[in-house]
Amino acid sequence: MAEEAAIIVPESTAKKRKRERTKIYAKEYEEQEKELIRLKRETKFKGGFYVLPEAKLLFIVRIRGQVLGKYGIICMEDLVHEILTVGPHFKEANNFLWHFKLKAPLGGLEKKRNHAGNREVYINELIRRMN
Repeated sequence: MAEEAAIIVPESTAKKRKRERTKIYAKEYEEQEKELIRLKRETKFKGGFYVLPEAKLLFIVRIRGQVLGKYGIICMEDLVHEILTVGPHFKEANNFLWHFKLKAPLGGLEKKRNHAGNREVYINELIRRMN
C-alpha cells in the first residue's frame, strides 16, 4: 500500500489578504466589545444603567468583482469596515452602494414606541416592503 502524499493547494494572494484583514477587523471589534463591557461595569458601579447604542447603518449587498480594489476594498468585510468607521475612502464606498439604494418602505416606518431590543428578526419583512 503506497502512502498518500498530502496535497498542498497554494492559497491565492487575494485570499491571504482577505484573511489578514479579517483578523485585523476581528481584533478591532474585540477591543470595541471589551470597551463596551468596561463601560457597562463602570455604569453599574456608579449605580446607573447602560443603554446600548443603536446601529447607525443597515445594508445588505452582494459584491462581485473588484470595483473598489484600487482603494484597498477587496471584500465585503472591507466595505463594511470602511462604511462603519467612516474611513478615508468612505465616499467611494458609499458611491458604490448608491446603485443598491432601496426606496422608502410601503406604509412608512413605525414609530419607535415599545420596540426596544434587537429587531433583526424583522429585517426580511422590512426589505420586502422596500423593494
